[in-house]
Amino acid sequence: MLPPNITSINTSSDGAWQGDNPLNFAFPLLIIQTALVLLTSHCLAFLIKPLRQPKVIAEILGGILLGPSALGRNKEYLHLMFPSWSTPILESVASIGLLFFLFLVGLELDLSSIRQNGKSAFKIALAGITLPFLLGAGVSLFLQKAVDGESKVGYGQFIIFIGVSLSITAFPVLARILADLKLLTTQVGQTAMAAAAFNDIAAWILLALAVSLAGKASGTESHHPSSLISIWVLISGVAFVAFMLIVVRPIMDWVARQCSSDNDLVDDAYICLTLVGVMVSGFLTDLIGIHAIFGAFVFGLTIPKGGDFVVRLMKKIQDFVSGLLLPLYFASSGLKTDVAKIRGVEAWGLLVLVISTACAGKILGTFVMALLCMIPVRESLALGVLMNTKGLVELIVLNIGREKK
Repeated sequence: MLPPNITSINTSSDGAWQGDNPLNFAFPLLIIQTALVLLTSHCLAFLIKPLRQPKVIAEILGGILLGPSALGRNKEYLHLMFPSWSTPILESVASIGLLFFLFLVGLELDLSSIRQNGKSAFKIALAGITLPFLLGAGVSLFLQKAVDGESKVGYGQFIIFIGVSLSITAFPVLARILADLKLLTTQVGQTAMAAAAFNDIAAWILLALAVSLAGKASGTESHHPSSLISIWVLISGVAFVAFMLIVVRPIMDWVARQCSSDNDLVDDAYICLTLVGVMVSGFLTDLIGIHAIFGAFVFGLTIPKGGDFVVRLMKKIQDFVSGLLLPLYFASSGLKTDVAKIRGVEAWGLLVLVISTACAGKILGTFVMALLCMIPVRESLALGVLMNTKGLVELIVLNIGREKK
């Protein structure tokens, strides 16, 4: 059977003088969309700066403002600036930024720092992820009955997605908050960082499990039961992580040692090789059936921390990714959000329920366990609030959940 006849979208136009509207072509439209997103998010970032809000809030608000919640209520504007055919192109470019952002998160996550505050941090992380996860499982029972269409979703992956999205701590956001408050070198800061690292690793494992469960559980015709496929995906994922840590990590150690300030030409070759490694790692996890960002994150963990190589990688990647590509990803989250659909007391009640469950579970679980670890009350409360840091990673989880329906 032939595919339906879809109007082909060309990359670039021949120009207005030859009668072409550039906004009907992929590349010129992408340029305008990117400029519009960056301009809007930077203006909003300037406006909310006195409220000491992170930049990502401005980027999400920018997407909401440009999307169907605000300006997008004018259908002519929406069809002109953000037509449905352009969404996969915008999201593909944004996803490259997301891939490299998660690589940078893995690059920043120093596994050796976890060992210094090991036992207490592990207990705090365990309590901080277990209580909100259990509360999330309880809320999911209610959500499946209250939200239209949720009953069609497989219950196992639904619980895991809700649990992970409520219990995760945004490690990169927490690191920046602690740095801004000059708390990174304090006992509270180090404990929070170690606990958040444990929390993040546990959350990524659970997320990989949820994605593998969701992969073939949506009713596609298959000769194998979905549970068996999920097991294969999980085994493949574990094998991938083991390969990265046992084989790739020593190679990256060698690469880092070869890089020195004396030989820029060789350094550029190694940096190029590393960037290709990010892409290949993302492709391999996508091939397995786990989201591509998981591969980039694990590859980031394999690179030795400290030294010239990491500094050069950060310098080459961070500004381009954080300044240009990442705003597109979070703006695209806003573009898919229609606030007007939250109508009535029940819908707003569900929103308040989810937010309060996430915050109460994280703060209470961390606070109680910190007290049991003989940490003073004030510092325990500070840890609870710090571990409740939400940010980019939660949005990534929610977007993956949305992709998997």
